[in-house]
Amino acid sequence: MNYKHLIFFLFLLTACTTNVTNKSSYILKNKVKFSSSGFVLVYDNNLFLNKIVNKKMNDRDLIIFQRNLKTGTSIKILNPVNNKSLIAQVGKNSIYPIFNNAVVSKRIASELELNINEPYLLIEEIVHNSSFVAKKSKTFDEEKKVANKAPVEKIIINDLNVTSKSKKLTKIKKFNYSIKIADFYFIKSAINMKNRILNESSISNVNVKEISKNKFRVILGPYLDLKSLQNEYNKLHKFNFENIEIIKNV
Repeated sequence: MNYKHLIFFLFLLTACTTNVTNKSSYILKNKVKFSSSGFVLVYDNNLFLNKIVNKKMNDRDLIIFQRNLKTGTSIKILNPVNNKSLIAQVGKNSIYPIFNNAVVSKRIASELELNINEPYLLIEEIVHNSSFVAKKSKTFDEEKKVANKAPVEKIIINDLNVTSKSKKLTKIKKFNYSIKIADFYFIKSAINMKNRILNESSISNVNVKEISKNKFRVILGPYLDLKSLQNEYNKLHKFNFENIEIIKNV
């Protein structure tokens, strides 16, 4: 091979390698992490027996079922009522009611002091590769071994509506939620989406809210009780929207 041709070939090979590396780095750095908020189901064997959930779950596991995330994904779960959070993992793919954002174990519900009458949680995917996540993953595996030996009878789900006499009474906020369809860059796109929902369904309480100069949100509600919220949410199933969120109104 001619010397000049060899130099040119090596130059092309290096350039291609560099482009591939940069492209991979670009994709990794710009990955959008999944986050969602909504009402969850607290797993119980009756849910499996009654075919509401098609997979079993150990009461002591730090596991959730979540239809939008892959098995083994690390996630942060937050209870916005008391700001308690924990790290868990996504379990096997499972079928459960479309209204529910996820299915969580009794242990998760207990540790987050979840109100079983209003089981609202925020779920956020952990996508960065850090020592924090590695440490949490190690802790998760260790706790899983302990969990298999621990008695299930110790699981207690705390109801925040019941206040201990030794604790200070706090004002209980009324049920008030909205359904977030999506955020749009242009107001015209948001209005088109609003009109589509109005024209193709029996839903009437559809609004466009300006979040910022270039952010317009299509939102349904507010809803002041769980039944009406669930009924309207289920009507959206025909649209096949991705990652509809239920937002707690302050």
